[in-house]
Amino acid sequence: MIPSPGTPDSPRGGGVHVVTAWNNAPYPVLVADRGGDVVETNEAARFLLAQTGEDPAAGTLPDWLARAHQCLPPAATLPQTVSGTVAGRVFEAHPSPGEDGYTVWWLVENTDLHLAEQTLRGERERTTLLADVSSALFSSLNVERCTEVTARMAADHFADAAVIVSPSQGRRHTLTYAQVGGAVTQKTVAIDAGSVPGLTEALQGFPPVPTRWIDPGDIPEWAVPPGFTGPIGSVIVTPLPGYGMPAGVLILLRSSTHQAFTDGEEVFARLFAARAGAALSAARLYAEQASITSTLLRELLPPKLERVHGVEYAGIYRAAKDHERVGGDFYDVHPGTDATKETFAVLGDVAGKGLEAAVLTGKIRSVLHALLPLSTDHQRVLTLLNDAVLTSHHARFATLVLASIQRRQGQVRIRLTSAGHMPPLIVRADSRVEEARTRGTLIGALPDITTQTTEVVLAPGETCLLYTDGITEARGGPLGDQFYGEERLRAALRECVRMPAEAVVERVQMLASQWLGDREHDDMSTLAITNPASGHGALHIVGRHNDPRTPTREQ
Repeated sequence: MIPSPGTPDSPRGGGVHVVTAWNNAPYPVLVADRGGDVVETNEAARFLLAQTGEDPAAGTLPDWLARAHQCLPPAATLPQTVSGTVAGRVFEAHPSPGEDGYTVWWLVENTDLHLAEQTLRGERERTTLLADVSSALFSSLNVERCTEVTARMAADHFADAAVIVSPSQGRRHTLTYAQVGGAVTQKTVAIDAGSVPGLTEALQGFPPVPTRWIDPGDIPEWAVPPGFTGPIGSVIVTPLPGYGMPAGVLILLRSSTHQAFTDGEEVFARLFAARAGAALSAARLYAEQASITSTLLRELLPPKLERVHGVEYAGIYRAAKDHERVGGDFYDVHPGTDATKETFAVLGDVAGKGLEAAVLTGKIRSVLHALLPLSTDHQRVLTLLNDAVLTSHHARFATLVLASIQRRQGQVRIRLTSAGHMPPLIVRADSRVEEARTRGTLIGALPDITTQTTEVVLAPGETCLLYTDGITEARGGPLGDQFYGEERLRAALRECVRMPAEAVVERVQMLASQWLGDREHDDMSTLAITNPASGHGALHIVGRHNDPRTPTREQ
C-alpha cells in the first residue's frame, strides 16, 4: 500500500523527504479519492493540467481517466492500465492503491510511441492498399476495364471524385469519371488541356505541379464529374506514367467540406498513379499487340472449307500446343474459274512447330497463291516455290502435296503431286483404302527437285485424304510409346465409306487425339476431298479465313 504524501507541513503517510520525492517525480501523479475527485497532485501533474487551460486545483480527473477510475477493480486485484490524451499528448495511466481507499495514478507519456505506431499502421494500410490496387489493375488487360477500375479505386480511396484523361485521339480525349458511390461514366470530347493547371505538362509526362499551385475555382466544367455536388476545395493533377509515354492523367477532386489534400496524401496519390499508369500502359500494349497478332493470324489461319464446283472439302488443324493457333501445318483450297472449274488444293508441313514455323508457312502460302495462274503445271509450281524458299533467310524445309480437282459427269478427277510428303489415301466405295502413287523431293533442301504426278478418280461417295505426319506419328496407346501409324489410319478410313468430307476429317482427328491422350504431339492436319454420294450439290460457298467468297453453283 502506497502512502499518500500529504503536504510538507502535514505529511500523511511519510515525512518531508517522501513529500519532496513525490513532488519531484518525473511523471505526473494524481491522487483521487473513491469518488474520483483529485485530492493531491505533484508538480509535474500541476504543470500538465495547466496546459489544458483548466485550473489545476479544480479537483477533477481528465474524462478518460475519470471513466477508468470508476471501473477500477478491488484493490486486491492487479491494477489495469488505460491510455488517453492530456493537452494533446498521449499518456498511459498506471493506478496504484493508496491509503484510506485513495488511488494514485501515475501518468507515463508515450506520445512518440503512439505516433510511431500510428505511422506504422498507416504505412501498412497504404502498402496493403497498393497491393490490392496492383492486383485489381493487373488482373485485366482490357484497356476500358482497367481505366474504369483505376477511376473507381481513386475515387473510393483518395478523393470525392476522380477523372482520368486518356491520351489524345486526334484532337479529342476520352474522359472517365467516378464519384464515391456513383457509377463510372465515359465520354470522348475535345478539351482545352491548358484550362487545367499542369494538365498539358502531365499529358506529356512531366512531373506534376504542387496541389497548392492549383486554384480549385479555375477548374473547367468538363473536368468535373456530372452531378458532383458542392464547390471544389482541393485538386490533384498527376500523370499516369507509362512505358515510354504517359498512359494519361489522373485528376482528384475534393469538395470544400472536406480537408484539403495533405502532402502525404499527395505523395501517396502519385504512388497510386504510378501503379495505375503501369497497368494501363500494359493493357494498351497488349491491345496493340493483340490487334497486330489478329491481323497476322487472319493470313495464317487455315481457311473455312465447304463445297465448290460440286466437290466437298473439309479440313481440321490442331496446333502442337493447345494455346497456339498457328504452327507448321497448313492447307488451302483455291477455287478455279467458272470456265475451267479446276480447283487447286494444297496441304503442307513445315519442319518445326510454333510461331517460327508459322512464318515460313505464311510465306509458302503466299507464294503458292501468287503461282495460281501456273497451277496446272505442278512441277513448275514446285520448282518456283523451292527457289523462293531456298533464297529466303529461313533454315527450314517443307513437305507438301498439290492437288488439282475437277468434277466431270459425276466423277471427280484429281491430279496429285507429292513433294517429300506422305502419299494421300483414297477411300473407295467398297471400303478399300488405296495409296496414291506420287513421290517427290521436299521443298527448301536441294536446288533441284523431282516429282511424280499421279491421277486418281473418285466415284460418288469416295474420298481422297491428305494428312500430315502429326496424325501417323501421334505417340500414345496403352503404354504411351506407340505411334498411331498408317495401319490404324487405314482402319479408321475403312469405316468412313460414303461419309461427308467433314465427318471423315473429324473422325480421323478424334481417333488420333484419343490415341494421344494428354501427351505432347506435333501439329496435326487433315484435308478431305470428297465426291458427294448424293450427286449434284446445291449452291455452296468456299470461304477463306471465315470470309465468304462469291457463291459458285456446283455442277
